[in-house]
Amino acid sequence: MNNDLIPLFSAAKVNAGLDFLTPIEAVLNSHWYILGSEVKKFEEEFATFVGVNECISVANGSDALELALRGLGVQSKDRVVAVANAGFYGSTAIHAVGAIPLYVDIDPVSLTICTKALAQAIGTKPAAIIVTHLYGQLANIEEIVNIASAAGIPVLEDCAQSHGASRNGKQAGSFGTIACFSFYPTKNLGALGDGGAVVTSDSLLATKIRQLRQYGWSQKYQVAIPGGRNSRLDEMQAAILRIKLPHLHKWNAERRSIAKRYNEAFAGLDLQLPSSVGEDYVGHLYVVRVKDRAGFIAALKEKMISTDVHYPIADHHQPAYAVDSPLSLKETELACETVVSLPCFPGLTDDEVSRVIEAVTTYFSKEK
Repeated sequence: MNNDLIPLFSAAKVNAGLDFLTPIEAVLNSHWYILGSEVKKFEEEFATFVGVNECISVANGSDALELALRGLGVQSKDRVVAVANAGFYGSTAIHAVGAIPLYVDIDPVSLTICTKALAQAIGTKPAAIIVTHLYGQLANIEEIVNIASAAGIPVLEDCAQSHGASRNGKQAGSFGTIACFSFYPTKNLGALGDGGAVVTSDSLLATKIRQLRQYGWSQKYQVAIPGGRNSRLDEMQAAILRIKLPHLHKWNAERRSIAKRYNEAFAGLDLQLPSSVGEDYVGHLYVVRVKDRAGFIAALKEKMISTDVHYPIADHHQPAYAVDSPLSLKETELACETVVSLPCFPGLTDDEVSRVIEAVTTYFSKEK
């Protein structure tokens, strides 16, 4: 039996067979490295993929979130609705603009924002709502947008983990006012370094984001709006992403196929499984919930299977920004205590999937 370590993610396997040298050489030979033709073409292609009019590429997903909030006019002391189980990324952006996070609880099944909790929080008149499509699972975004629209509040979709997730033909990132993506190497669409994008169909908002990503310029050296920064996707990363984008649907299908095998094998076990393995889920992470997380992780480690916890500390409990939430976050806190991620990525072999299944089922058979 093969006892090699099964990683949680393998860039070598995900990127196998792709020709990166040709596009990199083309950029080198162009002698144009920032905001050139590769960036322009990628922005056009990714906007078309998502189903929006505008894509503004930036240096990373965190910058995308911050600039999107600034573009929406979120200011110091404004409240921004967010969940507290998503790794603090949205919270980082909220704090960066001087706003105050208003955490609402999650749905215990999907682990994304609970629409009932959101409806209760709307009365505080937040300036924006960040909706995180966590683990590749599309949130109940249609109902969220309806609730927000009735209250006149913009919706920012955090799509860092949901490239290509869709419902009724609409892609993640095309439902709200504005959306943000990360192209960190482990993402479903990952660069060979950092990268991010903001997408929207609001042309005025797109113009503002383009200014914000480059110092707030209205023209060269003229700073017209505050809050700008240097945040640009470089030509090489854009060229690499253009090579990878046509493969994204196939890769997402591979992730879903692995998740389906897991769900079928684990159906009778004492653990909570992902709520969907359909088109609204792209398997960025395959996350289960177990009662004895430490014991479960230790058992899989013995079998040479990597796991991780996404995410162990709720945002309102982070040491740098710990606060007492005014709203109940019972489900959020329970999720942070019980979630575990299993290997799920393109290139994971059938034998490796079988080894994961065997290790998990063996663990639970010994528990009985």
